[in-house]
Amino acid sequence: MIATGASSGIGAATARLLHQVGAHPVLAARRGDRLEGLSSELAGALAVPTDVTDRAAIQRLVEATLDRHGRIDGLVNNAGVSLYGRLDELDLDEFTRVLALNVVSIVAMTQAVLPAMRAQRSGRMVNISSGTTRMVPPGVGGYAATKSAVNMLTLVSRKELEADGIVVSLVLPSITGTEFGDGRYQVGKEARPGMVAHRPEYVAQVILRALRTGEERIDIPHGAEQPELTTVP
Repeated sequence: MIATGASSGIGAATARLLHQVGAHPVLAARRGDRLEGLSSELAGALAVPTDVTDRAAIQRLVEATLDRHGRIDGLVNNAGVSLYGRLDELDLDEFTRVLALNVVSIVAMTQAVLPAMRAQRSGRMVNISSGTTRMVPPGVGGYAATKSAVNMLTLVSRKELEADGIVVSLVLPSITGTEFGDGRYQVGKEARPGMVAHRPEYVAQVILRALRTGEERIDIPHGAEQPELTTVP
């Protein structure tokens, strides 16, 4: 079960939860030192330093996963980066880099795991979007646009891969207290009226639910955490 962006935040919390329920998480992120620490914590879980904007690195990740486990049952496309600023002032080079990480890498990761999943006639993927796509947020339009693209890619790939026995789901977190956005949101603190920063562990539980149920889309509401959202319906 590959989890990208696993060096911190939602990705690390997801890897820990997968290990807790008996899965074999494969840890992928750019910060190799963080991955090694998490690997030690998770009984030697496979850690593969990976820049998901590098196609050769993605291929090495897939090959390492197959060498260790012989199959790929799941993929959590969690790697991503924030982007703040008015659209008329947006640095286009930076926007291009964010598009490569937040959007193009999801297609690249999906394509890379497909041969193994198609051979198995099974597989689960969960793509991580954002609650900003349910809003019209001034100052976050560039970021929200990348996540809106993730929404469309997920829903289309779900239809396209259904006949292969592969299920693709979408999870849309609200504000989450992680290092994301330079750690501007603190768990339990109200970031905006009615918007409380959630724990990454809470989001990870919703991701696990999506992996188990294969639901098309799970929107995590703003406000207080809702424990019933983490249980399989």
